[in-house]
Amino acid sequence: AYHAELSAQREALKRKADELALSESNIRHLAFHDALTGLANRRLLIDRLQQQLRQNQRNADFGALLFIDLDNFKTLNDTLGHDKGDELLRQVAHRISFCVREEDTVARFGGDEFVVMLGCLSRDEADAAARARIVAEKILTTLRQEYQFDGQHYFSTPSIGITLIHGNAIA
Repeated sequence: AYHAELSAQREALKRKADELALSESNIRHLAFHDALTGLANRRLLIDRLQQQLRQNQRNADFGALLFIDLDNFKTLNDTLGHDKGDELLRQVAHRISFCVREEDTVARFGGDEFVVMLGCLSRDEADAAARARIVAEKILTTLRQEYQFDGQHYFSTPSIGITLIHGNAIA
């Protein structure tokens, strides 16, 4: 009986330890990711940007930051409701992520603003700018496609700004 009770206590402790590890993992995820979209949040973006700047400085590579803003997002929220606005943000996050490389970072910067960090694009500034422009055009084309929310159709008109990053500087 003593050994059975001890074994049961061990199992209970193991379950509690597993639950705590899962909770810790969830807390860590929430600290660095946007709860609505699952994308990196501002804190994680800044951390990755600092790492990327150091790497670009070592490798003499250019990267880029793409700043994406959804035009007239407030109108969608006001006319169709916040639940539809949230759904648009989730779909936008998915579409942007689909347009970039796995090693790039897509973050929700806040509200209807997103940032894409394109890491090492090229050692040549003009080539890096051209590559960043191609990615931006791909994102624009993808985001301008129709969205559907419970049978309702919506078109978004995003704006994108691009800046190159090189070494420890943002151009």
